Amino acid sequence: MSEKESLSKAGGVDGKSDKRKQSLYFPESMLNEIKEEAARLDRSLSWVVQRAWKQARLDIKKLPSVNDVDDLDDE
Repeated sequence: MSEKESLSKAGGVDGKSDKRKQSLYFPESMLNEIKEEAARLDRSLSWVVQRAWKQARLDIKKLPSVNDVDDLDDE
């Protein structure tokens, strides 16, 4: 496999994304809400979750890590 092919499969060079399956677990009520939104938008569950991540990722990066919280407990 060439370097370009391996980068492409990893979701880099030609804009294609990696399509490997990944299991995610949601509380039933949250999953039902996501399903309802997917149906309303006529989109897949995957599309809704990916869009939600893109919208929320900057806010999520602002959250303290577990190590940050532990450091505060030691003071």
